Amino acid sequence: MTLADWAARGWITPHATAVQEIHDLLAASQRDLADARKDLSPDWRFVIAYHAALRLCSAALLATGFRAAREQLHYRTIAALPLVVGPTAGELTGFLDHCRRKRHEIAYGTRSAVSPGEVEELIASVDELDGRVRTWLRRRHAGLNA
Repeated sequence: MTLADWAARGWITPHATAVQEIHDLLAASQRDLADARKDLSPDWRFVIAYHAALRLCSAALLATGFRAAREQLHYRTIAALPLVVGPTAGELTGFLDHCRRKRHEIAYGTRSAVSPGEVEELIASVDELDGRVRTWLRRRHAGLNA
């Protein structure tokens, strides 16, 4: 599938992205990542790191001139990553989707604990994602890169 296919299905919608919007998302993801490294409970560190990843996925999707439709917003934003930055992001996307489900369980009270190891794995993945998204922005959308 392509982004055009996703748009035809209503999964993403056109969006006039401003440079500042991308810069703000990249900066917010860095703040989130720094906060996720603080001495907080593993659950909250996980949620914060997840939000850093979501912001990076959002920045990449917005750079293409689309945003995820409201229905299944987090899922679509993450799932679009291989369509945006390339198919090599598929494994990372699968991991982030797994984290999306865990974050939902934590946020809505059905999961009581995440291990410190799970938090560190997510943080390492967000670091990797940050590098991929910034490299992709430099190569494909230099005017939007921070």
